[in-house]
Amino acid sequence: MPVVQGLLPIREYLLVALTATAVTYLLTGVVRRVAIRIGAIANPRARDVHVKPIPRMGGVGIYLGIAAAMGLAHQLPALSHGFDVSYDAVGVLLAAGVISLIGILDDRFELDAWTKLAGQVMCAGILVIFGVQWVSFWVPWGGNADSIGSVLVLDKNQGALLTVVMVVVMVNAMNFVDGLDGLAGGLGFIAATATCAFSIGLLDNAGGDFGAYPPALIAAALAGACLGFLPYNFQPAKIFMGDSGSMMIGLMLAGATTSASGRVNYTRFSASDALALLSPLVVVVAVLFVPVLDLVMAVVRRTRRGQSPFAADKMHLHHRLLEIGHSQRRAVLLIYLWAGILSFGAVSITIFDSPVVFWAIGAALMVAVLVSLVPRLRSRHRHGV
Repeated sequence: MPVVQGLLPIREYLLVALTATAVTYLLTGVVRRVAIRIGAIANPRARDVHVKPIPRMGGVGIYLGIAAAMGLAHQLPALSHGFDVSYDAVGVLLAAGVISLIGILDDRFELDAWTKLAGQVMCAGILVIFGVQWVSFWVPWGGNADSIGSVLVLDKNQGALLTVVMVVVMVNAMNFVDGLDGLAGGLGFIAATATCAFSIGLLDNAGGDFGAYPPALIAAALAGACLGFLPYNFQPAKIFMGDSGSMMIGLMLAGATTSASGRVNYTRFSASDALALLSPLVVVVAVLFVPVLDLVMAVVRRTRRGQSPFAADKMHLHHRLLEIGHSQRRAVLLIYLWAGILSFGAVSITIFDSPVVFWAIGAALMVAVLVSLVPRLRSRHRHGV
């Protein structure tokens, strides 16, 4: 496999992201008009926050921006080599296109949950076919007298199963969290940017190996597209991304992090570098934490009530922030804050070996807690509690 020492195509990744931003921004307005014409409209329901019909299917604009950015990357001399040695980017782009088509059908005709689940599993299978799957990760057991822990190598069936589970969880987590204007798009931008930063760190450690190009490319294109969509989607939203967008963002995040997991060189680390060895899992958990927490809480809550896990309600994290007293915009910005602290905090821990990072993350988390509770604290103060 060809290797270029010291090559970090930062400018090219930035160009890819900016292309995705521009194309998404320019085409989303067109998509909005098409959505209105074909009747892909989100009418207000009891659990919804919006009070007037709003077109959806904005995920089409996001996907077109990603596809344009990927096409540009294929033509750039610095990034085109990544397509020669790995099919990860092509596999993710194809799977994202298929799940976006499924989302378009749902945005227009509202598919049942089991049909969408079958489609999600199929798209995860496309990733596996193109080689995007977990291969190995470090675990803190199974060592000997000279080492702590060991590298757990997965066979093809185990890696495929783990990949499918991760894709399905992430797709539904992003779908569940998409409840306020700009929320899913902003979380997608934050998570993709953090994943891109982590992947560039892996590329640096790999000495510019062409095979390590895809994770950062996938994440850069997704981050740029999410950013280009936000002007249309931040409150007051002109268009919703719908399932065509939220499911696609979840799949691409799962694809980017899974692709990055296969680029960790465990021989670089000593057995005492447990955090560095666990870096792929640490970053994945941090990037997915907010949407997955919302998903888990929803499943537990509905199951305890004897309902289907897919039954809708109005008790998601963003609903709870609204109940506390935050406005829609403030609730969205607070979730951005939490997601940013966790995602970039995890990436910083894996890149910088300094206790200052832990103190900074701890201080940021304390600020986030205080800001989140401000309305409740003010209410208690007014009532003399």
